[in-house]
Amino acid sequence: MVGIDGRSGSGKTTLASGLAALDGHVVIIHLDDLASGQADFDWADLLIDEILLPLRLNSLPVEFRTSPRTGVRGITIPESAEVVIVEGVGACRGELRQMLDAAVWVHASPETARRRLQTKGNAEAHVALQWVVEETSFLDHHQPWASADLLVHGELGQPAWDGRYGNVVTAPGPGIQAMRP
Repeated sequence: MVGIDGRSGSGKTTLASGLAALDGHVVIIHLDDLASGQADFDWADLLIDEILLPLRLNSLPVEFRTSPRTGVRGITIPESAEVVIVEGVGACRGELRQMLDAAVWVHASPETARRRLQTKGNAEAHVALQWVVEETSFLDHHQPWASADLLVHGELGQPAWDGRYGNVVTAPGPGIQAMRP
């Protein structure tokens, strides 16, 4: 299991999708699908109990559906899954990190992330600004980059949807240093 974390608009989904395009046995869990209806970032226990623990126990396939009152969304991990990527803001936070085999932090400045959100049409300017404030507070508290095994510079380019690589800059993260003798 690999976690891909970073602020909204940093390129987490693009990176995950590019990596998944390289192998048909890679499944992506988009935390947006899990967090539907969840207050702020209060979905960690749900992710652990309903998805990550069954995966660790090799209980495939894993099926999860959100409540109909919050809008039905689903996460399915088939028996054929060999790699599972958990991508989203908070994917590598402390209580999840121990469940992951590797953690990736995708860095983008708040300005770049906000511009990308607005360009995608995901948020009006005032909504995007409020989200960035809440997200920044959450990330500053949890600091998922501090235990990342790999740092990716999300402002320069990432794997394309078809799996071909663009201009990607990576570096070993602090998590790798902690694993060395």
